[in-house]
Amino acid sequence: MKRLIALMLLAAFSAGTLGACNTMAGAGKDVQAVGEKVEEKAEDCKDGKC
Repeated sequence: MKRLIALMLLAAFSAGTLGACNTMAGAGKDVQAVGEKVEEKAEDCKDGKC
């Protein structure tokens, strides 16, 4: 019984950890996209197209 509980806790912890990794990867992609838009706008302003 203790082994079953330990395995269930390990599975729950692993699932939570993997879910967090996917969330952080998605957030990183969002931040990267925003950075690219800011960079494009800065280039346009530098060229006098603001």
